[in-house]
This record gives sequence, structure tokens and C-alpha cells, in this order.
Amino acid sequence: MIEMQDVWKTYPNGTHALQGVSVKIDRNEFVYVVGPSGAGKSTFMKLIYREETPTKGQISVGGFNIGKLKPRKIPYVRRNIGVVFQDFRLLPKLTAYENVAFAMEVIEAPKKVIKKRVPEVLELVGLRSKANREPSQLSGGEQQRIAIARAIVNNPSVIIADEPTGNLDPETSWGIMQLLDEINFRGTTIVMATHNRDIVNKMRKRVLAIENGNIVRDQVRGEYGYEF
Repeated sequence: MIEMQDVWKTYPNGTHALQGVSVKIDRNEFVYVVGPSGAGKSTFMKLIYREETPTKGQISVGGFNIGKLKPRKIPYVRRNIGVVFQDFRLLPKLTAYENVAFAMEVIEAPKKVIKKRVPEVLELVGLRSKANREPSQLSGGEQQRIAIARAIVNNPSVIIADEPTGNLDPETSWGIMQLLDEINFRGTTIVMATHNRDIVNKMRKRVLAIENGNIVRDQVRGEYGYEF
């Protein structure tokens, strides 16, 4: 599903965020990306959904060469990649239903399809009863569930989750992780950057550890590892 071949990312200030990274992530895998702040985790994630482009090397997602995509192809590829952020990034004046529907409107999905699909996804994340509430009327955990619903509403092949539990308490975080695990079980590849040692150690998925722009550990059913 995702492959990086000798990928380098150097920013204009000379910082080498990634240095010769090569990795393959298969369809339906759940992968944690761990490491200290500034290690290159966020750059790794941004390269997958084409927020950044590599300085050198190749990245393919779902068979597309991400680094060499023509601008008109980028929206098409992004339809197959859902992104979940730490700070939710919901539109504050829209209801939960409207926030999720917006992701479908952007790709010009038919209104009939939107009306059918959005309630299904809200049901999956356990918030169908709060469809008409605005983000300010929802808890942090509920807002993140809406953000996840928005990320999956277009049936993406991949979800990129960048610290999705970073602003949540332990109990709420675990609920979010159970939801992501269910989405993965249904066939979606998930790549998640996190500092949450407890979650990584409890769920025992594949772990990629990044330090100084290099992958220093790649473990199946891995643990968080030593203190960063």
C-alpha cells in the first residue's frame, strides 16, 4: 500500500528531516510511528499524504508515485487517504453531520449518496444521536470521533493519524484506539504517529521507530521501547 525507497527530505534551512528511509507498509496493516520530538515523524506522515514532497527518493501510495504527481492528480489520490489530526480541525460553525458531509461535497459526491453514507459513518463512530451538534457542544473525544468519521466517509484505503489521542485523557484515548482498530479490521491501512507508550504497548501492532531522520527499529507486534 505504501512504499518509500531511499527517501530524503531536507528543508530550506538545511535540516535533514529524513535520511535515506526505505520501508514498505502492506494493505490492511496497522503501524505505529514513534520517536522523540523532532525525529522526523511528522515529515514521514506528511510525505505520505503529499503535504510535503521528498527531496530525493520515491514514495508510492496505492500504486501512485506521490513525489511526481501532476497537480491535477493530487486531489484524486487524496480521496484515498484520510487524515486525522491531534487538534481535530473541525469547521466550528458546521454541525457534526455537516462536517462529515463536507468531505463528500468536496469530491462532488451525489446528494443522495451523502444522505445515506454520513449517518452510517456517524453510527460507526457512535455519534449518530449528536449529528446536529456543533463542535463546541461536543467533548474532545466526541470531536475526534467526528474527525475520524470525516476521514473515513469516502472509504479511503489509508488513514494517516498524527497524534490523534494527544489532547485526550487516557479513557477517551482508549476509546479512540478501539475505534481505529475496528476501522483497520474492516480493511483500512492505518499509520499512526504517537507518543502514547501505554497504547502502543497494549495493542502490539507493528512499530517503526524514527530517530534523527532514520528508521532505527521496525518490529512486528512491537513495543514503544525505551524513553525518548
